[in-house]
Amino acid sequence: MKLRHAMLAAGLMMPAAAEAHFQLIYAETPLIEAPGDVPVKLVFWHPFENGHVMDMGRPQAFYAVSRGQRIDLSQSLRPFTFAGVSNAAQAFDAMVPVTKAGDYVLVVEAAPYLEPSEDIYIQQYAKVYLNRMQLPTDWTEPQGLPTEILPLVKPYNVIAGSTFTGRVLSEGEPVAAAVIEVEYMAAEPDAVANAPRTPTARPMPGGAVVAISDDAGYFTFGIPTAGWWGFAALGTGPVKEHAGKELSQDAVIWVRAWDLE
Repeated sequence: MKLRHAMLAAGLMMPAAAEAHFQLIYAETPLIEAPGDVPVKLVFWHPFENGHVMDMGRPQAFYAVSRGQRIDLSQSLRPFTFAGVSNAAQAFDAMVPVTKAGDYVLVVEAAPYLEPSEDIYIQQYAKVYLNRMQLPTDWTEPQGLPTEILPLVKPYNVIAGSTFTGRVLSEGEPVAAAVIEVEYMAAEPDAVANAPRTPTARPMPGGAVVAISDDAGYFTFGIPTAGWWGFAALGTGPVKEHAGKELSQDAVIWVRAWDLE
């Protein structure tokens, strides 16, 4: 069993390491009305705890998929410093040209990050979904990543109080017994200040919120409140080593829940 999995399953993570690492692809809203460039922020952070920010290397790839077509967004990346409560670290601004009606699946293939507290590398494959004019086109399709979470609930208008179901895949095959950390974006980034807004919730007692996938790779989580929710399947990618150290390739997905009004 991988070190990261073993520590989490046994409840042996030290407090500093228990905070969930999450690659953000943050947009103010996933629901886009007018055509144009949509600003997004890429931050490697602990948003539930409003905690430590990790220095993010330039992504290996950053792109959108719309109507099955891949749109390279790497040229729009601009580094900036995101000032968390306890430290500051490198992050990236980017622009997404949203022109047509339909879904835009944003994908970040992050560079491996060395986590000193665990002495392992972490590489996250993160997805978030934008939509224009309420026309669903791409959200049900896998993106062919080394590891990813395929949503079975439309990921940009989940009803708060309902459930989200996803399926963990590794090289297109389901992953049984995957450890999935759940994160609430309690402190959303302030696009002007390049710093967290005031948190709207406290971290859960007992450490990271965790779900386990079933034999077919499925998991379901009840979404208690509106906002951005992240799910990270730990160590589900096919590559297990980088630069002579253990590598955890994680699948990350962000979904947006809304209150009924």
